[in-house]
Amino acid sequence: MPVLEVFCSLIGWFCLYLLFCYTFAQRGAEWNCRLVTFSHGVVIVLLTAYVLFIDGPLPFTHAGAENSELQTFSLAVCLGYFFFDMCWCVFYHTEGPLMLAHHAGSIVGILLSLIMGVSGVETCGVILGSEITNPLLQTRWFLRQLGLYDSLLGDTVDVLFIVLFATVRIGVGTVMFYCELTSPRTTLIMKLGGVAMYALAWVFMVDIARFCCKKSRAKYKKWQENHKLREAQRLNGLSGKYIYEYKRMQGNHKLKDVNAQNVQFHESDVCDTRW
Repeated sequence: MPVLEVFCSLIGWFCLYLLFCYTFAQRGAEWNCRLVTFSHGVVIVLLTAYVLFIDGPLPFTHAGAENSELQTFSLAVCLGYFFFDMCWCVFYHTEGPLMLAHHAGSIVGILLSLIMGVSGVETCGVILGSEITNPLLQTRWFLRQLGLYDSLLGDTVDVLFIVLFATVRIGVGTVMFYCELTSPRTTLIMKLGGVAMYALAWVFMVDIARFCCKKSRAKYKKWQENHKLREAQRLNGLSGKYIYEYKRMQGNHKLKDVNAQNVQFHESDVCDTRW
């Protein structure tokens, strides 16, 4: 097991956190930790995508194979981050049992792959599928903090997150899970770990589906209220127009009467003066 690489990864993510704390001193600890999470998501997605699609092989055909050097390096980088984030979450009490269980499962799965020296390819595949939606999840949180979530940008981030999670983590993840279970090379303990992570993915998917239904209902209700408001304003505008025309016509009649009286007064004044 590459203990030194894991330790260096842990120190590296912690130093990045300290750098963010120094740079964004006016922000809270969670803001800076989520910046580290966002950075890790981008880095590990690019790294595992290179490992799987360029360096190879694919987890669909080589599940349970021995780890390559690049796979081992990717797992060490990811494990160091999960150690850092797990400690941070426990210290600040910011996450619930479900997220802590996800972190614990990820740590155990990566540790097993590094200790046994096998199943690195499917472990990298699981990491890629799990972390590909993480930058969007952090972006959503940052938009909330900046007051920009209730906008077109916030809706776009939510849609992209839901589509990516459903297609990659559930769709592609189901195929990879089947390949792992049917592979003769994959050990029993790694198969059990795959079952646990796949079950967690479905728990997250149910929560996301509930959120999607709730937000859709709220959006539809808001659209109905805005439609009724615009209709009421349109009717009020028409009524106001008619009232304005009526008052204008009444004002013209009164103005004519006043002008007539003024003319009579001026004529009498002239007559009196001459007299």
